[in-house]
Amino acid sequence: MIRVFFLASLVLSFVPYIHSATELNTSLSICPESFSCPNLASFTYPFYNNATDMQCGLIKVICTLNGGSIQLGRNSYDIYSKYVSDPMVSIRNLTFEKLVNDSNCEALMDNFISPSPHLYSISIVPFITLYKCAKLPNYVAEMEAYFDQSNYNKKRCGDYNFYYNHSISDRAVPSDLPPACQVIQLPVNVGERSNGNETNIFSLLSSVVSIYFVTPCNKCQKEEGRCYTLNGHFQYCKNETSVRKRKLILAICVGSVTMLVGIIFCFIRKLRWRKKTNKDVNVEKFLEDHQFLAKRYTYLQVKKMTNLFELKLGQGGFGSVYKGTLSNGSLVAVKILSESKGNGEDFINEVASVGRTSHVNVVSLVGFCFEGHKKALIYEFMPNGSLEKFIYNPGFLSSSQLGWEKLREIAIGIARGLEYLHSGCNTQILHFDIKPHNILLDKDFSPKISDFGLAKLSLERRSMMSMSLMRGTPGYIAPELFSRSFGQVSHKSDVYSYGMMILEMVGGRKNVEVGVDHTSEIYFPHWIYKKVKFNEELGLHTSMSDEEKEMVRKMIIVGLWCIQTNPLNRPTITKALEMLEADLESLEIPPKPYLSSP
Repeated sequence: MIRVFFLASLVLSFVPYIHSATELNTSLSICPESFSCPNLASFTYPFYNNATDMQCGLIKVICTLNGGSIQLGRNSYDIYSKYVSDPMVSIRNLTFEKLVNDSNCEALMDNFISPSPHLYSISIVPFITLYKCAKLPNYVAEMEAYFDQSNYNKKRCGDYNFYYNHSISDRAVPSDLPPACQVIQLPVNVGERSNGNETNIFSLLSSVVSIYFVTPCNKCQKEEGRCYTLNGHFQYCKNETSVRKRKLILAICVGSVTMLVGIIFCFIRKLRWRKKTNKDVNVEKFLEDHQFLAKRYTYLQVKKMTNLFELKLGQGGFGSVYKGTLSNGSLVAVKILSESKGNGEDFINEVASVGRTSHVNVVSLVGFCFEGHKKALIYEFMPNGSLEKFIYNPGFLSSSQLGWEKLREIAIGIARGLEYLHSGCNTQILHFDIKPHNILLDKDFSPKISDFGLAKLSLERRSMMSMSLMRGTPGYIAPELFSRSFGQVSHKSDVYSYGMMILEMVGGRKNVEVGVDHTSEIYFPHWIYKKVKFNEELGLHTSMSDEEKEMVRKMIIVGLWCIQTNPLNRPTITKALEMLEADLESLEIPPKPYLSSP
């Protein structure tokens, strides 16, 4: 069987090259060897005439009554002259010339030629390099010091300073440019480079520049071969004998590589089969020892309850979630798990964690399916989906169903669910992935904690827990999960994630947000800490009553206590719950968390 696979692979590897040979003959009969425009030398590959098929070249030439123009990127440029032997042309930009003659700063704003396509590269000779630097208050001193020490000339234009040094214009661009600067390259006349006025940048510039085009076919042209393209980008020479020889060598190489890949594929597949077998045995053993946790369904029953996975509710790294209906008419959410890592740990975590719980703020596990690589978890259906889709919606607080009071109730409900997991079960459960996406809302917008794939269970109430791997979602992971130098992993790690989530609920945005108007607002906890500490207006873009302002300020203080960098300074989730239900006057302002963005 394996030998048949190798033979088929070897034969199939020749097919693309046989097809290419057919296209070669077709292209030879269509593409002209050269073409001409009035008053210009003849053009050959990589240029093609606008009137012919674009498969004959890479750079479009548009002939006019007195000459022609070429298309580079989105822009068109007049051809000043054409070199006879090399793929080189001189072009002239009349718009640029007028701006230079008028000493108009617009001439300095952008590179003379737009970026070239990936099919070829260009070399422009000669040019001068300018550094266009925005006049940002935070960078002005740094820019002046940087360019003064290298004796750069400066030209002020509008909101920018332009720095240039005539004598080093062709050298490599420095790697340590100030962040407010960008590189601009503009053409300059050879005569002007020695005779121009260095203090007047416009006297150095020229609207005429020579461009040399570099393509994979340059070598072929130097050897007096004729170049063609297939589909606009595959080059080859007219010498058909060398083409066939190369194709044969390539075919043999591709066939050999295919055979090697086949061997590796079969070997890896065999190892995976053995690994999956061991993994399945581990999961089956767990299910046999814990038959009381939830009802087991067949995969056929799962397909029936989801009507062949008709309605998809969501997608994540774990797999996909579908809406389903049980035989008694109850609605359920069916999570189809993707390939599990380790020995089925994520699947076992879900069944073991949720199967042991019974709390109004923890999602209920209705059942599960395990048939080899087909794994599914069946939960009670939450009609309002996850908290995430509400709190990141700018208008969510104006909804009649979700106001500040309801948001406070959701925060309290999540805290009660976590308190139950930490101290209310026979087995202590640490979730390690508390975030808005994993908080589901029922028809009354009551919260339920879900997704226990990263959970850690302990039969003993431990103040700390050993962890071999970091787990969680960036932005919500406690510092001690990054490095033990911050402290020990414990139930306080869930408290940290809870605090980050509470602040996002209040802010209606991600805690780290680069698209804000001011740099000081990028990390929300630092920004809101200052508002609370100095008793300033919160500035949360929503109108609030005095009672709501007090409620929100209380939630912020609790959130800031929960995200303290040292786990010992964080409250337990029970203490956080008490703080949420206490009077604002009884709450102390916590120290400012010193991590800017964990």
